[in-house]
Amino acid sequence: MSVQQETAPSGAATLRRSILGTELGPCTVRVQHGTDGLRPATGTPDVYLHGAAGSWTTFLPLLSRAPSHDRVLIDLPGWGDSTSGCRPERFSIEAMARAVTEVLDSLGYQRWNLVGHSMGGFLALHVAATSPERTASVATISATTFGVAGAARRPLRSLFRFPAFVGMLTVMRAMAALGPAGSALIRAVGTTPVMRPLLAPFFADPAAISPQVIRGLGLDARPASFLAAARAAARYDFSQWRGVSCPVLALRGDRDVFTPASDLIRLAAVIPHIQPATVPVCGHFANIERPEYVQALLDDLRRP
Repeated sequence: MSVQQETAPSGAATLRRSILGTELGPCTVRVQHGTDGLRPATGTPDVYLHGAAGSWTTFLPLLSRAPSHDRVLIDLPGWGDSTSGCRPERFSIEAMARAVTEVLDSLGYQRWNLVGHSMGGFLALHVAATSPERTASVATISATTFGVAGAARRPLRSLFRFPAFVGMLTVMRAMAALGPAGSALIRAVGTTPVMRPLLAPFFADPAAISPQVIRGLGLDARPASFLAAARAAARYDFSQWRGVSCPVLALRGDRDVFTPASDLIRLAAVIPHIQPATVPVCGHFANIERPEYVQALLDDLRRP
C-alpha cells in the first residue's frame, strides 16, 4: 500500500490518498479524517461511490465543510486513478461491491454509511444487501437501476424511453473499439465547447455548470469500464435487494434522463425502509447541481 497526502480541490481539507489491492485490480482511495477523532475500528465513515461516467471528483460539491466523521472517496477499479492493472473482463455488480468492502476492510472500518451516485447507488444497495450488519444507511443519488438495466439488455427496444442512455452506450461502444485512441478522443472533445451540448441532457440547467465540471466529466470517461458496468447491470438479480435492512434515501432529479420516477416506485416495492425523494429543477447529477439540497437530506438521514 502506498500513501500520499493531497489537498482537495475544494480546499475543504487534506485527503490521505492510498492505493489498495482488490480482486479487480489496484484501487485508489482518498480519506478525509473527521473532527470526532474516532479510529476506523470505532467510527462510521461516509463512503462515496461514483457512477460509470465519473470518479471521486463528482462528489467535490458535497465536501465543502469539514466532516465530523471520516469520508472515504473511492475511485472504483476501472475509473479515475484506478485504471492501471484493472480487470474489466471480471466486472460484475458482485465483484465491484466486493472491491468496495475489500477497500473498507483494508482501511480498518467495521461499519459505514454509503452514498452512491448513478452506478454507485446500484453498488451501494448491493453492499447493503450483502453486508446488512455493517451498513448503517444508504443514500442513492439517481441510482441507475431497473430502467437502465433493461435498456442495457435491449438497447433498441429502449431507444424511445431512454434515448440518452442508449446514445451514450452506442458512443462508448464505438470509443471502446478504438482502444486508447477512443479515450483520448473523448478527452480531447471534453476540452472544447462541443462537450457542453453533448452533456446537456444530464443537467436541468446546462449553462450553469462550470467549465471545470464539463471538462472533468470528459476526462473521467472510461469507455471499456462503462460497457463492462452496463453488462453487469443487465445481468443483475434485483431480488437480492430484499436483504437491505438499513434506512435508504433514494433521490432522483425531476428532469433525470437515466432514473425515471418508476424506478423509485419499484425500489419501494423491494426495499422495506426506503424514503424516495425527487430533487426539483435537477437532472442526473444532483450532487453537482443541488449539493446543498442533497446535503440537507443526507444530514436528515443520519440524524438519530
